[in-house]
Amino acid sequence: MPGGATKGRPIALTMGEPAGIGPDITLAAWIERAALRLPPFYCLADPEMLRERAGVLGLDCAIETVSPGEAGARFPHVLPVVPLGGRVAAAPGRIDARNAGAVIEAIARAVGDVRSGAAAAVVTNPINKKALYEAGFRHPGHTEFLGTLSAAWTGAPARPVMMLAGPDLKAVPVTIHIPLHEVAATLSTDLIVETGRILAADLRRRFGIAAPRLGVAGLNPHAGEGGTMGTEEEAIIRPAIEALRAQGIEAAGPLPPDAMFHAAARARYDAALCMYHDQALIPAKTLAFAETVNVTLGLAFVRTSPDHGTALDIAGTGKADPSSLAAALRMAAELAANERGS
Repeated sequence: MPGGATKGRPIALTMGEPAGIGPDITLAAWIERAALRLPPFYCLADPEMLRERAGVLGLDCAIETVSPGEAGARFPHVLPVVPLGGRVAAAPGRIDARNAGAVIEAIARAVGDVRSGAAAAVVTNPINKKALYEAGFRHPGHTEFLGTLSAAWTGAPARPVMMLAGPDLKAVPVTIHIPLHEVAATLSTDLIVETGRILAADLRRRFGIAAPRLGVAGLNPHAGEGGTMGTEEEAIIRPAIEALRAQGIEAAGPLPPDAMFHAAARARYDAALCMYHDQALIPAKTLAFAETVNVTLGLAFVRTSPDHGTALDIAGTGKADPSSLAAALRMAAELAANERGS
């Protein structure tokens, strides 16, 4: 599908953690590019590392070093690779912290390519945070680093918001990578309102939904059941819903979390605004694990990613499924095209 949607600009795909399955699914996705209906993309990586992984996997994949401007034309014939600053030595399944600089370089350069107009959007393969931390990486993860890059681009602070988007559900957690016992103390009316505003803005601008409807989850069983099972719904969440409505955003809730994800309930909203990580990600991944995409909202550029991790245990075995990466590439092209058309 979206080969033409990017108007000649390819997608910039980062290599991710080279010891993980990022190289595997990149190679497999390009080989299956026609069946997977992929837009043109190039990978920011060490081409020799990809050739070595193709050899390990027994894949016949033509790999060519290109510039971003050449990638679109070469994509039908070869896997275009824009080389990084140095060699990346990566045995499947064996993390080497010395590769951290190349992992970070790929992300920063992909964003730079979108900023310069050479690429339409960024798609990131999974990273290993522990390896980056050991090398001095000072951000909690991909999302926060991308927020910093977005802020440097626009000159204004960025508030990145994580969405899991699949064919049947778009879900956003208000709190993300914090322990469950800290969620109630972290939630605030302002945080919910800010997240809801960013969600609604991106649903309009990039998903093409003119009047987004948000389904807002409660925190407690039965959405607190009138305060008998918790007070957060009435003290924090309902005021946030009222504030969103006052700003012209259609928001319903607080909805009982155990009853808002079946098909009939999902038909009543365009995206679910959830209170914590697993409340959003469990239904999203359960409904369509292989087709669900991690989308970062609130950035100056489109960024998507597969909804899985590095899977070190199956790297180099040929068992990695490129479906989620393919979905991330297709969605990146679609969102970039929608944004240009808005």
